[in-house]
Amino acid sequence: MSSKDQQSVEKKIKETYGSIEEERAKNESQPEEQGEATTAESVESLGELLEKYEALSVSLEEEKKKAEDFQTKYLRAVADLENFRKRAVREKEELYRLALGNFAEEFFPVIDNFKLGMASAENHPEAKVVSEGFKMVYGQMLDVFKNHKIEEIDPAGQDFDPQFHESVAHEPHESIEENKVVQTVRVGYKINDRLLRAAAVTVSSGPPDTAENAEG
Repeated sequence: MSSKDQQSVEKKIKETYGSIEEERAKNESQPEEQGEATTAESVESLGELLEKYEALSVSLEEEKKKAEDFQTKYLRAVADLENFRKRAVREKEELYRLALGNFAEEFFPVIDNFKLGMASAENHPEAKVVSEGFKMVYGQMLDVFKNHKIEEIDPAGQDFDPQFHESVAHEPHESIEENKVVQTVRVGYKINDRLLRAAAVTVSSGPPDTAENAEG
């Protein structure tokens, strides 16, 4: 029920209540000589007014209940709409990350080959200018990745983490503890916490067994 309708019902109740009061005052001011007929008519009129008052009171309560129901439904609809909006935003972001990840995975071999070319150029002093150009372009590639939250995984010297690292070999090492990454054979990549490509690494098996070496 709108505010206007509620005010209208309340106005009717006040008018009815006012009529009851007027009728009561009128009865009290009537001279006794008018007799029982006038009193009976007044009682009947008063009864009708009371019935109207009760009917309007019931109507007002019903309208109030309807208004509360509408308010509850409105708040529920607003909450559902907000949940839908948040879910749509999350799904859109997830689809974007998936599409970006798929594109990046196809681009990784290109970067690998580019790095091989860059390493080859570094071994030729006469190609110093070319090597510097390779490094500049490679830096630009990494900047593009960073802008899209794509990070390199180069864990040399870190603990081996099977979630992000792929062991291609274990080898003993004098100075590197067991289960530490000795060398990154191929860098990996991730976007936020989602792995795009595991880093291929060699892992230390600890210091070599001197007894076995002596027997050998």
